[in-house]
Amino acid sequence: MSQSKRFALLAERDINKETFVEAWPDAGLIVADGPNDPAPSLTVESNRVAEMDGKLRADFDAIDTFIADHFLDLRAAGEAMATSSLRLARMLVDINVPAREVRRLALGCTPAKLCEVVRHMNVLEMMMGLAKMRVRKTPANQAHVTNRRENPALLAADAAEAALRGFAEIETTVGVARMAPLNALCVLIGSQTGRGGVLTQCAIEESMGLRLAMKGLTTYAETLSVYGTERSFVDGDDTPWSKAFLASAYASRGVKIRFTSGTGSEALMGSSEGKSMLYLEARCLCVVRGAGSQGVQNGSISCIALPESLPGGVRAVLAENLIAAMLGLEVASGNDALASHSAIRKSAKLMLQFIPGTDFIFSGYSAVPRRDNMFGGGNFDAEDFDDYNVLQRDMQVDGGLRPVTEGEALAVRREAARAAQAVYAELGFPDIRDEEVEAAVVAHSSEDMPPRDIVADLAAADRFLAGQQDVRDVVAALRRRGFAGIADNIAEMLHQRMLGDYLQPAAIFVKGSEAQGADSSSQSLSSSGLRVLSALTDPNDYAGPGTGYRLGGARWQEVISLPQVRSPRDFIADRIGTPMQNLHEVGPARRGRFNEVIVCVGPAFGTALTQTINGLDHEAVLKAIFTGVAKEGLVARLIKAYHTSDCAQLGFTASSYSGSGIGIGLQSRGTTVIHKRGMPRLHNLELFSFSPSLTLETFEQIGRNAAKYAKGETVRPVPVTVDNWARLRLIVKTALLHRRETEEVRDRPPQELFFDWEPEV
Repeated sequence: MSQSKRFALLAERDINKETFVEAWPDAGLIVADGPNDPAPSLTVESNRVAEMDGKLRADFDAIDTFIADHFLDLRAAGEAMATSSLRLARMLVDINVPAREVRRLALGCTPAKLCEVVRHMNVLEMMMGLAKMRVRKTPANQAHVTNRRENPALLAADAAEAALRGFAEIETTVGVARMAPLNALCVLIGSQTGRGGVLTQCAIEESMGLRLAMKGLTTYAETLSVYGTERSFVDGDDTPWSKAFLASAYASRGVKIRFTSGTGSEALMGSSEGKSMLYLEARCLCVVRGAGSQGVQNGSISCIALPESLPGGVRAVLAENLIAAMLGLEVASGNDALASHSAIRKSAKLMLQFIPGTDFIFSGYSAVPRRDNMFGGGNFDAEDFDDYNVLQRDMQVDGGLRPVTEGEALAVRREAARAAQAVYAELGFPDIRDEEVEAAVVAHSSEDMPPRDIVADLAAADRFLAGQQDVRDVVAALRRRGFAGIADNIAEMLHQRMLGDYLQPAAIFVKGSEAQGADSSSQSLSSSGLRVLSALTDPNDYAGPGTGYRLGGARWQEVISLPQVRSPRDFIADRIGTPMQNLHEVGPARRGRFNEVIVCVGPAFGTALTQTINGLDHEAVLKAIFTGVAKEGLVARLIKAYHTSDCAQLGFTASSYSGSGIGIGLQSRGTTVIHKRGMPRLHNLELFSFSPSLTLETFEQIGRNAAKYAKGETVRPVPVTVDNWARLRLIVKTALLHRRETEEVRDRPPQELFFDWEPEV
């Protein structure tokens, strides 16, 4: 137990709920540069790899063989392996070296060589490299939409809101595997309600995933997991060749496919072979490229807590994202699984991908509450939408989302839930009741939904999967029930599958008007106005300042238009009322008698402004101060300064005119000072800078203390409340109110004011 109170409090911080361990290389608990990692090497004989990373071909395992025969570009390998890793690292951050040249050499590097390259780079340099090597110019984002009760109306509504918020892809999964067809169906309906062109998938066992795709319920998949050791592959009943075959099966049916890998999975499965996590991940990425996949979901994914428990874990995650981009793969860069109890730590981790941008900054931003996320809880979730939108606005970074109003969200949620209700009725599924639709429109989570008969839903899902119905029946049902727009969007996704353009690396759909900087000459718009952005049509051309993706134009206006943004003028308007009727100028200010306290107010007081920053009427404030002075047997006199709006100068002016030498300076926003004649202008007896915390009782005590100073008595300073959050809340209002007061400053001497008031009895 801590003796120090500070250490006791620190022990309760969220960050100390994490697990931190020392490295243990032999168990694979080391993120990079493990002592058992091989040194890079390559020997090619008769155009065939004879040795790689210190291992002869006769000793190759299945992964080595696949990498040697299907990944390595032997045309570039000799040059790449002969180039120093330090030089390759510098080429990554050199804006004068094109990304294509770096990629040409990267495809000739062995896994150990790739690791040696990034070993020379710090986090900032890796972020610079990622900004250059990302294959698609325009960043995007992917959402997770699930719920614990697997309610169809809520799935559709949440998917619609996610699409409206700008997610280019939406992924769902199941609590009960048999529910997959209906979950995929509802997310498809919702995704094409918010806007057309959103890609969807259902994370399920791979053969089931392919069946859903063939039914037309999904348009992409990323469940093809690869591993960096042979034992891990065997445990999954897979090989690199079987994964490559399955990928081709998806692609041949017009379904976009990327693989999944990530640091830590082999250590988690007890099959790390004593190698570092990053080295094994480099092997995975070489397999992905060799298998012909257009992209990869990586960034430790669900294993994130394992590398984060070790030194350099977050850096290693960024390194694996960078290596994937170096190899020309679309990168869905993790940030999906809950990474930390600490809001500071989870946000810091995100910045490594958010700032440079990746093809998908999240491989699953939880667009639902964390308790409804069936992927194990999101690193960011529905309760973080506003925070994320503000981050985009703060940094002028495109994180793939857009702010929406409550009215917009409610409208698309209702349409999607009603559309799902209509399809269920038309296809003979269990009814979605009106009360479910209305609950889904306003629900935060599945806890807000009425119960359903899950047994009946499962039976319907089984019939749908086994029967002849498919997405064409869904389109027809929507048309019959009056949801032509949603039907058209789903039909367009089928059309796009036949075209196959979105099988290009890093492909997403945008409306034609949203395609900032895309090569519109390479393809025509579809009838729905959709355009494919990919590594081919929207290649990343970052080459230093002024190049690459720049958030501007209409997209920037969309990002900055947060619903909670107000006009600066609004902050002043509610402090402008009817000028005080009992306040009158009577002539130039004059020096008074020994038994007085002068109150000097700012030039806007009682006229241009009539309330303090926390809403106290100026008249009530003056009455409180005058009452305090009167209770001490002295007289308060009021003057207004026109030559200054500065609080210290107001107090200095007040004491200069006061017969007793004691004065109170009072700004219109409420900041107050008690000053004594003869003291420096910026020194004082008491300063009340936290004006939002001042009450009428405080102002009365200020009057009493000023009078006591005038009488020469011993004074106990007025207690003040320090609100550390006040500046965050009110600095804009403070600046605007001070600006308004300063607008009233003019070359005019202080004026005597008559304040017609009656003391409280």
